[in-house]
Parts: sequence; C-alpha cells; structure tokens
Amino acid sequence: MQIGLFLTNQEPLGADQVRALDGQLQLVHAARDAGWDSIFAGQHYLSESLTHIQPLPYLARLSAEAGDMNIGLGILLLALQNPLDVAENFASLDVVTRGRLILGVGLGYRDVEYDAFGVGKTGRVARFEVNLDIVLRLWAGEEVDADLPWCRLRGAKLNLLPVQQPRPPLWMAANSDGAVRRAARVADAWMINPHATASTIRRQVDLYRLTRAEANTGPGAGLPLMREIFCAKDRVTAVELAAPYLAEKYRTYARWGQDKVMPEAESFDVAYEELALQRFIVGSPEDCLAALLPWRDEVGVDAFIFRTHWAGMPLSSSQGSIDLLAKEVIPVLKDGAN
Repeated sequence: MQIGLFLTNQEPLGADQVRALDGQLQLVHAARDAGWDSIFAGQHYLSESLTHIQPLPYLARLSAEAGDMNIGLGILLLALQNPLDVAENFASLDVVTRGRLILGVGLGYRDVEYDAFGVGKTGRVARFEVNLDIVLRLWAGEEVDADLPWCRLRGAKLNLLPVQQPRPPLWMAANSDGAVRRAARVADAWMINPHATASTIRRQVDLYRLTRAEANTGPGAGLPLMREIFCAKDRVTAVELAAPYLAEKYRTYARWGQDKVMPEAESFDVAYEELALQRFIVGSPEDCLAALLPWRDEVGVDAFIFRTHWAGMPLSSSQGSIDLLAKEVIPVLKDGAN
C-alpha cells in the first residue's frame, strides 16, 4: 500500500506566492518525515479565480525536499503539449528526482485551455494519442519521424533518457467510460479521480479490468485512487475546518465544467452535503478508516493519493490532518495490505 499527498499548488488571487510555496514545502516535510510514499501535483492553464504554479518547476522544487518520496504529476495536459518538449523535460525531471518520477497524463476538460493553444474540439483524442506515442518512442531511444502541424521531427533521438527503464510509470486520468478503456489499453495504471461517486468508480473499475483482459495488457501497475480527505479529532471539527474550502473547490470545478465530463450526469452545482456523499472523506480517524478500508479490501486499491489542503485553507489545518492521518489512519491501511 502506497500513500501519496496531492498538493493543490493553488491559491486565491492576491495571495503571497512565495509564502504559499513555503507552506507547501512544510506539508512536504510533514509527509516525508511521517513516511508517506509520494508527492503529486497537477496542471491547469488560465486558472480563473486562482493562481496555479506550473508543475515542472514546482515538482522539481518539491523533489529537493522530498527525500526518497516518488514525485508524481497528476496530470499533464498532454494534448496541449509538443511531445518532444514533454519527452525532454520529463526525462530531465526523472534525472533530477533520481528515477522517482511518475508521469500522469490526461485530456483535461476546459475549453479555455484548448482555445488558448489553438486546439479545437475535434481531434483532441487523436492528438493526445499521437503525442503519447511519440513521447514513449523517444523515451525508448528510438529515432522518431513526425510531420504534424504542432511537431515536425526527422530522425529525432533523445540523448538524455529517463533514469527508469524502460521508462517512468505512466498513469492516465479518466472520467468517462471511453477514457477508462483508453487508460486500460495504453497506460500502466488508471489514476482514479476524486470527483466521481464511489458507485461510479466501482463500476468503472470492473470496466477497466475487463478491458485490460480483453487487450491482453496484463494486470497493470496497480490501482491508484485519489480522494479528498480531511481528518480531525471528530467529525464535527473536521467538517467545520474543511467544508468551506472543499465546497469552494467544487464550486470552482462547476464553473470550469469539470462535472460536464463526468459519467452518470453528475453535477457539482449542489450543496456541500450532497457533494460529500460517496466523494469526500471528512471526519475522525475512525470515520476515515471506515471509508478507506473498503477501497483497499473490496476494490483492490493499492495506492491512495490524499488531497487534504485546498485553496485558502490555513496551513495549520492541513498540517493537523496530515499528522493525524499519519498517526492513526495510514498504519492501519498499510497493516495487512497486499
């Protein structure tokens, strides 16, 4: 059982960015010193109402403080990138992290990001897939030719390869059933998002495993699950400390259209109490374990990535949640895990 910490690297407009980064580094130290296994961060462009540090410099900075923890990106908006740039930069990050990189990729969902890069609604999946193919071939040391509007290569070959061979683990985010099937066919693992309800995820896990079996891609590299979680001495305190920031996070998601790409016609434009059902884990250590253990024991999740800090939340609150998770929740999750 692997335990990761997802850092939002998002702050309200007007926040002191240097001070905020120092706070994120404190959370890295807390997780590192408590024996957590990984640090993850994500990517967005043009984050209305929030600031957002881009992941490449951010993860490189975090890796300097992370000890032996893995460093993960969840996710890179791959269809918006030049694949040579991705291959070179993230091979470099694998070197910087001494072979501890996990690369997560996905399509994203915001038109404003695609519009900014001149990418229309049609062809996004094809662009994503060809970019991924080029990155993987370059990482394999192949000579690559490409004649694309956004990338032209003639016998291109990387001189700097990733430390990990044959390559760093490739995780893929997926919301829709079609994207889950894609992850099963081409990725090492499906990085399960925190937005869908538990019932939707359980159904899609079956779909993922069936597709891997049909495609003969083997069992994959585990089943990582990201969850919104906040742990406090009791449920009332946990809700009091976390709910305002979690609710605002999902109001932002609703404005950005995240729920429009979710299956089952899910909506985030609802009250916190409705959102929290089957999604958020907010409560005492006992509450957290009651919610987490079925994922491990019934679904087969073998890696949790916990987000326990959201834009505007006081650092002390997140620090308290990390400490309590490390002391009373994670040891139980790891005990008896396969």
